[in-house]
Amino acid sequence: MASARSVSEPAASDQELIERISASDEAAFQILYDRYFPRVYAFVNRRMGNRADVEETVQEVFINVFSALDSFRGEAPFAAWVIGVARRTTASRFKRKRHVMVSLDDSDGGEHGDFSSRLHSDQPTPLDHYECNERIARMQTAASEVLTEEQWRLFALHHLEHHSVRDLARALEKSEDAVKSNLYRARKLLLAR
Repeated sequence: MASARSVSEPAASDQELIERISASDEAAFQILYDRYFPRVYAFVNRRMGNRADVEETVQEVFINVFSALDSFRGEAPFAAWVIGVARRTTASRFKRKRHVMVSLDDSDGGEHGDFSSRLHSDQPTPLDHYECNERIARMQTAASEVLTEEQWRLFALHHLEHHSVRDLARALEKSEDAVKSNLYRARKLLLAR
């Protein structure tokens, strides 16, 4: 069985694939998708970590890439343009706010209690618990991989146990600037994950 492309035939360039996609060539679309999927997936995964969110965002990135393909001017490498689309798509997902949905026609209290108590409930939902536990697990993994023991200790004392920088500096016999610097580096390393 012969392959669609012979061994001696060179791989199509990104520009050739873009032109073929513009001419409604579905095979070119698949080649471009396969070529950039690993990069886009890795990029989004480093920023999100939750597999379901990553997969959904990656698909959204490719929808955005292919719907805006005619806006690619070739001034920069296509790979950089695709990662730019991935960056903007990921950032827009972080900006979207989740709003609590509350029925307005249940004003008599009904089976769910009164409207104002549900609207201002301080009780976390199961989704809140899940997301919190997932963030903690990601933070612990990242901390063990990228932070020194001292950075993790400072981070935990300051951000999780709410000790002031002044108290930490006194307890560790360091200057406040040294503590701030270590905390800054720790946050920067964790946010890069």
